[in-house]
Amino acid sequence: MDAASWDERYRERELVWSAGPNAVVAEQLADHPRGRALDLAAGEGRNALWLAEQGFEVEAVEFSPVAIDKGRALAAHRRVPVTFTLADLTGTLDLAPADVVLLAYLHLPRAVERDVLRRVAALVAPGGTFLLIAHARRNLDEGVGGPQDPELLPTAQEVTAAIEGTGLVLERAGEVTRETEVEGEQRTAIDLLVRAHRPA
Repeated sequence: MDAASWDERYRERELVWSAGPNAVVAEQLADHPRGRALDLAAGEGRNALWLAEQGFEVEAVEFSPVAIDKGRALAAHRRVPVTFTLADLTGTLDLAPADVVLLAYLHLPRAVERDVLRRVAALVAPGGTFLLIAHARRNLDEGVGGPQDPELLPTAQEVTAAIEGTGLVLERAGEVTRETEVEGEQRTAIDLLVRAHRPA
């Protein structure tokens, strides 16, 4: 989907995503040393707002102007400082390195994704953490949610291959599950979690 399509999606509902952070993001970063955080493909900013409330200096990057407007309004309402930047991750990025670089549920075709991941990896500062959360490919048959096109669902092997040679040290790459409610029914979603760091 392009930015115009996402703009329309964000206009249609008060919140496309939940007001609170993704559960896996919160679990992974709750004890992380504070510093600068980049939330890439941030949507309405649910993870960015949570990071700011935890004491991080946060820049949220998103290509939908409508989502950014909603994120700014939410940040003002919750009285947390978040810098919102309009940018497409598939284009040139003029962003300062960060101590946490978060990429949550950005689903792109393989060839495009590989290039984006390599450039995103370069944004991790020395001593910093790279964290990727995505809908796992196995979610198609055994889970719930996310794109229904396997071309848009990465595997751990594909993500780790993309960031190989970027100087990041892999900590974890595999699947995690989370409970979610779909039409009033509890379902299990299968996510891909990749975490790495750049040595100090």
